[in-house]
Amino acid sequence: MAIVAGKVLETGTSIGANYPEANIIDGQGKTLIPGIIDAHGHVSSLGYTLQRIDVRQADSAAEAAAAVGGYAASNQYLNWIRGRGWNQVLWPDKQFPTAAQLDSEISDRPVWLERIDGHAGWGNSKALELAGITRETISPAGGEILKDADGEPTGVLIDNAMNLVSTVIPAPDQSEIAAALDAVSSHLLSLGITSTHDAGTTAAEHQLYRQLADSGEMPVRVYGMISSTEPSLEQILAAGHSEDEHQLYSARSIKIYTDGALGSRGAAMLEPYSDRPGHSGLLLTSAAQLRKLFKLATEADFQVAIHAIGDKGNRIALDEIEHAYATVGGRHLRHRIEHSQVVAIDDIPRFKSLDVIPSMQPTHATSDMNMAENRIGRERLKGAYAWRTFLDQGSIVVSGSDYPVELANPFDGIHAAVTRQNKANQPQGGWLPEEAMTIEEAMRSFSIDAAWGAHQEGSLGGLTQGKWADFIIIDQDIYQIPAEDIWKTQVLETWLAGELVYAKDP
Repeated sequence: MAIVAGKVLETGTSIGANYPEANIIDGQGKTLIPGIIDAHGHVSSLGYTLQRIDVRQADSAAEAAAAVGGYAASNQYLNWIRGRGWNQVLWPDKQFPTAAQLDSEISDRPVWLERIDGHAGWGNSKALELAGITRETISPAGGEILKDADGEPTGVLIDNAMNLVSTVIPAPDQSEIAAALDAVSSHLLSLGITSTHDAGTTAAEHQLYRQLADSGEMPVRVYGMISSTEPSLEQILAAGHSEDEHQLYSARSIKIYTDGALGSRGAAMLEPYSDRPGHSGLLLTSAAQLRKLFKLATEADFQVAIHAIGDKGNRIALDEIEHAYATVGGRHLRHRIEHSQVVAIDDIPRFKSLDVIPSMQPTHATSDMNMAENRIGRERLKGAYAWRTFLDQGSIVVSGSDYPVELANPFDGIHAAVTRQNKANQPQGGWLPEEAMTIEEAMRSFSIDAAWGAHQEGSLGGLTQGKWADFIIIDQDIYQIPAEDIWKTQVLETWLAGELVYAKDP
């Protein structure tokens, strides 16, 4: 492969003779593939997670609380103790944790821990006090304050109720955002990810990323989806698309939420949850606001990336896209439904007829398989995590990890897409194996098709003439090895625009 000015000039097995004065780099027979594009992640959230307490390994609420207590003791300078990663589904009692459990470890400073999916938060009594949450506090629209049998807040807030606490936590300044970006960039590049789609870029992040990209200092490519809750959204849209000459930062999309997540029962379902009768999830954005946002985005020529996990959430998203087409247009914008996780069978063909991109995360299937059937029953699983069904109807599926909800390693995702198994290669034969991808399809979904989902297929996602020379060298040929070993793949080198940006220690 010949590279000039950061782009691919020519590829082939005998091109060396064409460039006698070129700097020759010997790959020593290793496997070279295009740089991975993670089509759905949360850049700053992962950056902060890497710098805060992560309790995803805790086997119980008590163990998570103890870990937080130790972290707080070692970080006396912190005014707020923040972290992420708890998942009550994996604990023996499968019950939501309580403020009292955190209070037993730390009570003099507020503690706020986001659930693994980011759709619920667990706070101690000090955090609830600062947020003004009492037994009289009513759950906001699109959210739920969990309360005990006596009507007292338990310490867990779901979806929009989380805002009651997040609004009293000091917002990060530019230096904190920059530190988060540095942390996450190093991490992503070490995993072979050269470009990532940021699902929910804030105005402050947008400003910083533009500055860094314009000065050539942006360390990894980011495709920004501007958060629809930003007060300055209309001004950002009015300024038009953002993209520097090196395509280090691009922004031409907005991120909207219809519903919550399955693990916290916030995903909006057409019928009640199988394991919580009478409860059908939460709608995070009103119908009127959804309509307004689609109009604003379309008139500004911005793509809409709309989060939808439950079958009702997905139907609402499809209905709004269809309405937008009929009233303001925008079919060319390649609207995406982020997650497309549980979809009514009758709605799946609408993705194709409406030219909607299902943006999916393969490791969600292998993480959720331990609770999905309990949540929604066997029948509704027929339209869940349905990658093969989407592909067979001709939909372009784009894949990501949804980090920090899942680990960012793309080879975990490729492994899950192909095997429908976790890294222990369980269950045997795969979970709902009829929906698996081939290795070729999985790689496309993390490369050229992911680029398509960002209107970047002309410059990213492959190693053909004229595209940016973003590539990685890995330690095994993932097209030839047994599928069960895909997750073991190690990245040896990562190259961005023809420059070495990561090399694994020998």
